[in-house]
Amino acid sequence: MLEPTLSPAAGARYGALGFALAFVALPLYITLPAHYAQEFGMPLALLGALLLGARLADALIDPWIGRLCDRWLIQHASRVLPLMAAAATLLLLGFVGLFFPPWRGQTALLLWCGAFLMLTYLGYSLLSVMHQAWGARLGGSAGKQTRVVAWREGFALAGVISASLLPGLLGLPVTAAALGAALLLGLLLLRLAPRAPALRLEASVAAVPVWESAAFRRLLAVFLLNGIAAAIPASLLLFFVRDRLQAPQWEGAFLGLYFIAAALSLPLWLRMVARIGQARSWGLAMLLAVAAFAWAATLGADDSLAFALICVASGFAVGADLAIPGAMLARVVHAAGYGGRAEGAFFGWWNAATKLNLALAAGLSLPLLQVLDYAPGRRDADALRALTLAYCLLPCVLKLLAAGLLYLFWIRPKGAEELM
Repeated sequence: MLEPTLSPAAGARYGALGFALAFVALPLYITLPAHYAQEFGMPLALLGALLLGARLADALIDPWIGRLCDRWLIQHASRVLPLMAAAATLLLLGFVGLFFPPWRGQTALLLWCGAFLMLTYLGYSLLSVMHQAWGARLGGSAGKQTRVVAWREGFALAGVISASLLPGLLGLPVTAAALGAALLLGLLLLRLAPRAPALRLEASVAAVPVWESAAFRRLLAVFLLNGIAAAIPASLLLFFVRDRLQAPQWEGAFLGLYFIAAALSLPLWLRMVARIGQARSWGLAMLLAVAAFAWAATLGADDSLAFALICVASGFAVGADLAIPGAMLARVVHAAGYGGRAEGAFFGWWNAATKLNLALAAGLSLPLLQVLDYAPGRRDADALRALTLAYCLLPCVLKLLAAGLLYLFWIRPKGAEELM
């Protein structure tokens, strides 16, 4: 019997919520620190400590949120959408509270920011883990699961691009209104999206031994190494553009090329998965990224055109990073016999690892730059060599290690991918 295909309309109805989730993520991670420092005079040291603590707490609660999502999907399936609507409301209220605080005093503002950060992160995590678990529960072949994730990540890329433009063009009040509209539309469309059949109410919701799955541990190891390798250049991009390329006027264009290339690459990666499988396709993307960053290491001032091509190549590679690992995880869950009852538990840990990647990227690259005597604005040979090492070569090493593990765990063992 042929597997039912995911139609474009069904994929769009499921994936649309990804736009809102990515739309809110970029202001939270990029805009918020500068907003509090510039608009309210918040000391950077206090702000940095607050953000670090909130993000660490956010990562730690994700596994618990995953268990909660599984319980609701099994025992309260009819209430899942109302729960997601409540999480979306919490997310929107938290966003508005963060960017439009009623206080100006430093202590009151710090407490307000901390409280509303946690509310916002809680709403975001509930919504995103539930959305991921919803898609993973659909099951299916490698091609179908990759298609499900590609729809979600395609909308997410559109959300990132929109969030990078809207605050500067129309301001934060319009951005907040657009977030509310995107959340509402995403949830309305999700009501019409395909969903997995509900299990019997008496189905077990006992804690699932996530870490006993060797396939999960191996996939997570690859994901962590590859994720840190991708997050490091994202953290250092502005330094590289301003000091190595000396082209700050092209920052927006470089980012736009990167995200557009990632979005356009998704259909091509779907075809690649259908031809050679998920693991081999992801491995090819890693090698493409290594080639791009190795080329970047040779650039200097006035090489903006070459760097634009590198942004296209690395953006194309990141399309696979977005579409394939989550789809592989969904197949791992189903192959382990937990399909339909434990997707949230696995994706809770997966999301915690994603947030850990961002923390580790900054924790590795920024101290390394300081040790190597680089500081923003320095353009002497030693400083630029340090910047190249951190921005270009360190990601290449980590990507190659990730590709090696992918080969050992998923490509070399005969039939490993098909047995997931």
